[in-house]
Amino acid sequence: MKLLKLIAMAFLVVLTSMFFFPFEFTFLPGINTKMALAAVGLVLFVLDMARGRTASLSRPFFFLSFLAALVSLAAFASAVINHTNDFTYASYIVSMWVWMGGAYVVVSAIKWFHGEATVEIVGNYLIAVCVMQCGLAIIIDSFPWFKELVNQLVLGLGFVENEALEKANRLYGIGCSLDVAGTRFSCVLVILAFLSMKIAHTEKKQWIWLYLLSFFAISVIGNIIARTTIIGVGLAMLVWLIGAFADRQADGNRFFILQRWIAVGIVAVIVCSVLYSESPVFKDNFRFGFEGFFSLFETGRWETNSNNILKNMIVFPDNLHTWIIGDGYFDNPFNRDMNYIGPNFGGYYMATDIGYLRFLFYFGLIGLLLFCVYMVACANELMKRFPAYGWMFFCILLINFIVWIKVSTDIFVVMAIFLCLREPGKGEINESLQ
Repeated sequence: MKLLKLIAMAFLVVLTSMFFFPFEFTFLPGINTKMALAAVGLVLFVLDMARGRTASLSRPFFFLSFLAALVSLAAFASAVINHTNDFTYASYIVSMWVWMGGAYVVVSAIKWFHGEATVEIVGNYLIAVCVMQCGLAIIIDSFPWFKELVNQLVLGLGFVENEALEKANRLYGIGCSLDVAGTRFSCVLVILAFLSMKIAHTEKKQWIWLYLLSFFAISVIGNIIARTTIIGVGLAMLVWLIGAFADRQADGNRFFILQRWIAVGIVAVIVCSVLYSESPVFKDNFRFGFEGFFSLFETGRWETNSNNILKNMIVFPDNLHTWIIGDGYFDNPFNRDMNYIGPNFGGYYMATDIGYLRFLFYFGLIGLLLFCVYMVACANELMKRFPAYGWMFFCILLINFIVWIKVSTDIFVVMAIFLCLREPGKGEINESLQ
């Protein structure tokens, strides 16, 4: 029975990963695992409604859908007014529903296996997924036959093929790479920090060791995969530090996590030091992942190649029209718009990959503000629904806005899976938003 339980849990980790880090099979291009799960989720939702279960479409769902529709409308209006064919975010409302459909399947499977689906249980599965992806990245990088198998069967993120990652000499998992992965790693590190503090006062506090080992695995390997992970590392450590001094319980738990964090940290430093001196591959990867720290130590200046590139991407609109409604281009129009006669910006419109600026040039301040309101509304709904984890969801929202300084991606995938949970005391799963 224990073996079957472990197999079932492993399956749930893989299922969660297919949602959290979606990918396409090479033999089925155009349909990623998130879409497939969403299709299953729609069928499952209809069946649950027919059976009289708790599935429902409630006011928060319609409100958030309304805000997502406004984001889509802003994108559509900008494309139409500017006579472009870039409708990248015009279908954002559909993307929201697809994410919710995929999350519905994952949460339903967790509920079926565990008998309940709570913030803690879902958070633990997200942590397990990130640790698994870090392990896969090491295996893919270490074993050529496995890398070849993955490259033959899987397309990276659906829009980033593994060949591009090969040329950039970047580690990647299955559907897990670049800043998209780093953003999700950051969110999970914050979740990990809050969950570890929650169990520090319970009989489960012996699991702190597992949390801390997971933290260092995601921090080190995740940062090599995507240096955006460092945002989550910093926030998680800040959460632990504040939590230690804010803990007023008199049972010796004040520095419980910090003491163990230091112990595991020392072991992690020793292991990384040995690998750094003995493995040229690990040395190169480690220096890439923590390039800024090496630069600071060796030259006294925080300097990374990506930051230098980012400095040259700071460009603002030069006319009121663009500031208000945008130019209607999110992607580089050179190869996608037959009517475009402007310059080729080398990958991104106006040669900038900075999230705020890409949104600004795409659908102006109107669209950008609507997108910000939408993300705040999602986080606010979770903060109201789970007040014990209010600060956790605030930190996740903060990660989203910090990441936009560097790249244009959002963290709704993280929020979606928690939006499928019910408030404590009202049952632990709501197969939509309730």
